[in-house]
Amino acid sequence: MTAMTEQVKLTMENLKKHRYDVKFVETKEEVPPIIREMIPEGALVGSGGSMSLAECGVMDLLRSGKYQYLDRFGPDISPEEREQIGHKAHSADFFLCSSNAVIEDGCLYNVDGNSNRITSIVYGPKKVIMVVSVNKIVKTLEDAVYRVKSYVAPTNCARAGMKTYCATEGICMALKTKEKPAMTDGCDSPGRSCCNHLISTHQRVPDRITVILVGEPLGL
Repeated sequence: MTAMTEQVKLTMENLKKHRYDVKFVETKEEVPPIIREMIPEGALVGSGGSMSLAECGVMDLLRSGKYQYLDRFGPDISPEEREQIGHKAHSADFFLCSSNAVIEDGCLYNVDGNSNRITSIVYGPKKVIMVVSVNKIVKTLEDAVYRVKSYVAPTNCARAGMKTYCATEGICMALKTKEKPAMTDGCDSPGRSCCNHLISTHQRVPDRITVILVGEPLGL
């Protein structure tokens, strides 16, 4: 459990300036009650693949039968069905996910392979709710890029059994071959997970995106 630090306060202030709705809770157990309050029963809900949502108990809530949950992650779902469900999520009332990094200046940084998550963040669902641990707060965009290349992408690719350089070596090849790699540098593997990069700054629609910051480690 982490008390609200000066870094968290600064980040929240800057997120609000960029017209995000921002909430802070100290523990993961406080997240599901907030979600229940925000999402009415019967709403059409989609989600990205998120360890943070699972660790908070939000995935259990989404599968409770209270909502029309577009579940892409069932064991018997074919790749074709998973893709169809991903498309339907763009028309959902609510979309839930996490963020790869939150920058102190109030911007969000996310990187995807299939990119159903970042497309839903940008446009489609009426409301986006992000559950993000405060350990994902970084000082600069460069720090956010480094976090993904050095930790998030290698861990995700290894967990998913992807045959990428980072899954084998534990770090993006760009960090091995260049002193200052660009955001888009990386391998040419067909299974590469960092295909599209999204930097979310000032929002045209105020409060469409809610960021719930959690004061204990979650996800990657």
